[in-house]
Amino acid sequence: MWVLILLIAVAIRDVFFNKRHTISHNFPIVGHLRYWLESIGPEMRQYFVANNREELPFNRIERGWIYASAKKENNYEGFGTDRDINEHGHIFINNAMMPYKVDKNHPHDIDKTFLPCAKVMGVHNKRKRPYRPASVINVSAMSFGSLSAKAIESLNKGVKIADAYHVTGEGGLSPYHSNGGDVVFHFGTGYFGVRAEDGGFSMEKMIKLVETNPFIRAIEIKLSQGAKPGKGGVLPGAKITKEIAEIRGVEIGKDVLSPPNHKAFSNVPEMVEFIEKIADATGLPVGIKAAIGKLEQWEELANLMAKTGKGPDFITVDGGEGGTGAAPPSFADHVSLPWVYGFSDLYKLFQSKGLSERIVFIGSGKLGFPAKAAMAFAMGADCINVAREAMMSIGCIQAQVCHTNRCPAGIATQSKWLQNGVDPTLKSERLAQYFKTFRKEFVEITHAAGHEHPCQFNMKDIEINVENRSKSSELNNTFKYEKTEVPFSGMQHLKDCMHLGGCK
Repeated sequence: MWVLILLIAVAIRDVFFNKRHTISHNFPIVGHLRYWLESIGPEMRQYFVANNREELPFNRIERGWIYASAKKENNYEGFGTDRDINEHGHIFINNAMMPYKVDKNHPHDIDKTFLPCAKVMGVHNKRKRPYRPASVINVSAMSFGSLSAKAIESLNKGVKIADAYHVTGEGGLSPYHSNGGDVVFHFGTGYFGVRAEDGGFSMEKMIKLVETNPFIRAIEIKLSQGAKPGKGGVLPGAKITKEIAEIRGVEIGKDVLSPPNHKAFSNVPEMVEFIEKIADATGLPVGIKAAIGKLEQWEELANLMAKTGKGPDFITVDGGEGGTGAAPPSFADHVSLPWVYGFSDLYKLFQSKGLSERIVFIGSGKLGFPAKAAMAFAMGADCINVAREAMMSIGCIQAQVCHTNRCPAGIATQSKWLQNGVDPTLKSERLAQYFKTFRKEFVEITHAAGHEHPCQFNMKDIEINVENRSKSSELNNTFKYEKTEVPFSGMQHLKDCMHLGGCK
């Protein structure tokens, strides 16, 4: 009887009081079933509908390889590949007739996972504290606040075990980044952790941060990221706890804006000067991170570096396929080039200026698999940074609800309850094991190609299925016309227009 009464009440509400949902109004009670099925649709497709190779961003085979590698389980597959090796983008590694031979007492005879970067950050510019990453695979920028405290702690303890480095993300250096792993301090336009009272950059705080945290090995300035290049963000005041406020140097309960542009510089020469000031004050290598689109300002940077001998010690190139906790689909889907196009354009530019040897190039954007890493190194990368792959190694299930604060794995959430399922001691071991398995297989692929270190990969070592890149062209070449220029004299002019919004 009570169930019947409840259903009648829901039906009355749907028919007479519901103004928001047409389906439940027109089909009272049963209409709710549609919304419930829609809400669990992604999970149903992931577990029961999608095949092993068709999901994005990472398909079931890719996720399974990371999970098995992190748990030191069998990550092999039987009966041959189930991939369509004729598909666009498929990578082929040309193996040598006779693989590289590992002699007795060779580092790989002693430790098959030993794989440091072949270049040293900061040597060319004579920084006081040059840095050679001990691992070619490292944890990319993910902030405390975007990820949970236990997730950050797990990652940092994991990189310590794996001899890798951990990029902080632009949320500042937290206590959870301070568990013994090498750290690359990363900041963006919000300058969190080195933020002055006016919201700009504080050199005094930067110097103090480096002096009190000697495990900071390098500094990375974020110009843009693959998932939302050229877009700032807002951290809602409701999410700013006392702990986050102290770490980021902001006020509790007050919205914080991360603008699209930096306050510390407004053009390329000013950026180079800013880089040099930080490097001189801290003694650390300083680099920049960006997604690639237009190349004019990059060419200006290359020319300035060639002329002055100054500039970034490393450049992290993010691909348009890179991830983030939250981004508008219009940005995530369409703004900035995929990694292979962006990196190749940038590398060719710096190579033409004679700069490719002095810069450590870092690739970021779904490169956390040995074959993709081989391609990246053949194109000129010296290290790779991984974010989502690292998250999966500590338990991420690709639920794709990072932006809701309801991550079921307790990784991309600030919910204390959901975080309780994350054991940093266990998860750090899994991150470390994923990195070690990756390096072991990467070394084996390198040896199969006849090389000792991945830095020896060249463009002829790798083949990739492509539809000729001429099919990817600018709109004017595709549609054979140029748009008529629209007169524009500034946003303020539009705001002051008497016709704005139909006003008279």
